[in-house]
Amino acid sequence: MNIDDYYLLSNIPSLDLHGYDREGARVAINDFIQDNIVQKNEIIEIIHGKGEGIIKNVTREVLSKNKYVLEFKSSYFNPGITIVKIKKN
Repeated sequence: MNIDDYYLLSNIPSLDLHGYDREGARVAINDFIQDNIVQKNEIIEIIHGKGEGIIKNVTREVLSKNKYVLEFKSSYFNPGITIVKIKKN
């Protein structure tokens, strides 16, 4: 599946990072990716909010360093959400 087709999916696994600090977000994102690899989900979403961009920046940093992330981009419909394509086993 192409990451641009995510809006066609009706039930995307999501992680809501509202209320997390930087370090908590790092751990939660990596754990969420691992969980979804086991569950064989290819497309996931991370909700970081708009705010000052602190958690969004942490999210992008973690995703860019994670070897299981193929690509990621902001949602077309909500810039407070990042859509992620992960490797399938």
